[in-house]
Amino acid sequence: MSKLNIDQKTIKALFSDPKTDFLIADYQRPYAWSETECRTLWSDILSFAFPENNKDNFKKNDEYFLGPIVTFRNEDGKQEIIDGQQRLTTLMLLLRAFYARLGKMQDQSTVTVKQNVEECVWKKDELGSIIKTDLKIDSEVATDMQKDEFLSILKNGEAPDSMKSQYAVNYRFFQERINEFLNDYPTYFAYLPARLMNNCILLPIEAESQDTALRIFSTLNDRGMPLSDADIFKAQFYKFYSSHGKKGEFIKKWKKLEELCNQIFHPISGTPMDELFTRYMYYERAKQGIKSSTTAALRKFYEKNSYALLKSEETFENLIDLAEFWNDVSNQSRDRFSEKILRKLFVLNYAPNGMWYYFVSVYYLHNRNEKGELNDDAFYQFLDKSIAFIWTYAITNPGVNALRTPIFAEMVNIVNDMPVTFSDYQFEISLVKNVLENFAFNNNRPITKAMLTWWALQDDAQKLLSLETVFEIEHIYARSREDKEPTLTNTRNLEAIGNKALLEKRINIRASDYRFEDKKKYYKGYVNTMPTT
Repeated sequence: MSKLNIDQKTIKALFSDPKTDFLIADYQRPYAWSETECRTLWSDILSFAFPENNKDNFKKNDEYFLGPIVTFRNEDGKQEIIDGQQRLTTLMLLLRAFYARLGKMQDQSTVTVKQNVEECVWKKDELGSIIKTDLKIDSEVATDMQKDEFLSILKNGEAPDSMKSQYAVNYRFFQERINEFLNDYPTYFAYLPARLMNNCILLPIEAESQDTALRIFSTLNDRGMPLSDADIFKAQFYKFYSSHGKKGEFIKKWKKLEELCNQIFHPISGTPMDELFTRYMYYERAKQGIKSSTTAALRKFYEKNSYALLKSEETFENLIDLAEFWNDVSNQSRDRFSEKILRKLFVLNYAPNGMWYYFVSVYYLHNRNEKGELNDDAFYQFLDKSIAFIWTYAITNPGVNALRTPIFAEMVNIVNDMPVTFSDYQFEISLVKNVLENFAFNNNRPITKAMLTWWALQDDAQKLLSLETVFEIEHIYARSREDKEPTLTNTRNLEAIGNKALLEKRINIRASDYRFEDKKKYYKGYVNTMPTT
């Protein structure tokens, strides 16, 4: 069982502990708290420390809970922050703003408070003297180009207008609030930072490993944004590129890649960047000859051999290339794809499951040329066979898990330059016919819309539509046939796939549940307009 160190502590007790050495690691996201969050924090602390604006209403044993802090002690002995990064960063800025103000005050009441703040912000040497160049917190966030301003503010206590980072904006906000408070309550000023440090409570949870800390965070935090697998992977790339003197180049490329993925990927779970790493995983998996239908968790796959795959410039460039390929698929790029390819890709976008994304990713990465181009005829044949197999398999062997076995086997064949034939999974024609004749193509089954899309694109006269178009399944002969279609005698045919078609949502609404003869007018674009008076 994983060991946890959990002990509720005041800000002073936690921050001034000689063992405290917080690190915001390179895989974390940049600081994101705005003035809005800082204003809420200030208001809450002020209301707690001075109830009803009266110093004497405060009770010595009162406590104000600021939330949990989840960390683990890394190989260098630093406490890597998994949860609480934003809160700790902001509290450090607030304490530093108090210290800057306290340093200008001469009265005896502020001396102890000032010393306490010093112990929270800076480390001590072995003789107990404050080292004002050695902070209790450090930031290595790979994509935060402004973290140096944060460290500068903590060291120097200054945030001139030339500093534009959110750190500086929030620090100046706290300076303004502190000055206002000092003007309103000059005699009681020292009580506010004292009560902040001595009565505001945090719940530090120190895990024995990063994985444990991440699991704890996911359990505790249902509002924040947990670290994704891609955040962890980013750290590995960052270290690799930094060791080769290419840190700045990597940061720019990562930000651009992240923005691109946010535009094109919309996964049900995980982040858009996680989705890119998943699609790429199947390519590397196939290269390793893995045919097993059981797939390792994303992080488990990439962390093998100390993240060897991510210590490679080739891997990162492949990820960028793969994202650009899927961006062109999403945008239906005619610069990259022919019309016949775009039509096949359109059909695949209505596949009954998402396995085709991984299958096509493997095909692209293995068969592209140096310019990222594919042989048009070969790619067309691959897509055509994929549609035929996936659609038929979805009817004869329902369930996405069933499809994994044949698809994973063909992925390995692709990277070994073998043709995609699904030779080990041939269908018996009589069986397929029998299943098709008896299959219930209900509207809520993905294969129903998939079949209708495939059928529509078989007609060369059918124009290629945007992937953003919303389609609904329309019953050609109304389901309430008794009073609208008396000539339709077989009720069973109403739910047959031959009585269904795809229509844009707006047309489907207009066609309503009219008789077929009336519906045809709406199919052709008729709009019923009310006469004006």
